[in-house]
Amino acid sequence: MRSIWTGSIGFGLVSIPVKLFSAVQESRLDLDMLDSRDHAHIKFQRVNENTKKEVPYDKIVKGYKYNDDYVIIEDADFEAAAPEKSKVIEIESFVDIASVNPMYYETSYYTAPATKKNKAYALLLSALKKSGKAGLARFVLRSTESLCVVHPVENALVVTRIRFSQQIREQEELGLDEKLDVSKKELDMGLALIDQYTEPIDLSKYKDEYHDELLKIIEQKAKGKRPTIKKLKPKAAKGDDLYDQLMSSLKVKKGA
Repeated sequence: MRSIWTGSIGFGLVSIPVKLFSAVQESRLDLDMLDSRDHAHIKFQRVNENTKKEVPYDKIVKGYKYNDDYVIIEDADFEAAAPEKSKVIEIESFVDIASVNPMYYETSYYTAPATKKNKAYALLLSALKKSGKAGLARFVLRSTESLCVVHPVENALVVTRIRFSQQIREQEELGLDEKLDVSKKELDMGLALIDQYTEPIDLSKYKDEYHDELLKIIEQKAKGKRPTIKKLKPKAAKGDDLYDQLMSSLKVKKGA
């Protein structure tokens, strides 16, 4: 893997030189846009709106519109805005990793020590594992400041970017019912159903089946065959009574 960022993780007076690597990869099919008339590939060009000519990539700069004009922002400007955050993932506090709402998670990056046999890296990894805590930090990646948690995953420290609270939309617009009465009998049955379905998490058994099925259809069409389309099987209608539905669900799980 090729590193995408080089800097350090700082906590207290300890500084750990690290490299950052992308921990995730896309599994979706790479579909090209084509002209339906002759299947020619559609290309997107960077065109100057005044001259109507294509602009070479090395001539493109970034600008911010300010008072009907543009202020050009250079790479040095991004770093000057927060030089320390461009090079350091500074842990500001430690939190219970379980207390971070999953809505805040964005994407994760592996870290690896930039130097061999880095004892400080091993110390932070072990301490986070034992305490069940994660470091809450901020850093700058690709000209954008990110909030993140530093947490252990097996033998590596992982930096997971999380959203700022102002990025989470309020729920008022959803028009949710403020209170719906649920009887104790229904609640107990719901808890029993959750208990029936509870098991140790093993994400390795979940595969991207949609991706695989779509690829099969593509392969069939490439061979000139008509793809077989799966038909949805209608489910038997259930009663409207919530308790009866829960009870039936429990019986189905026990039977399985």
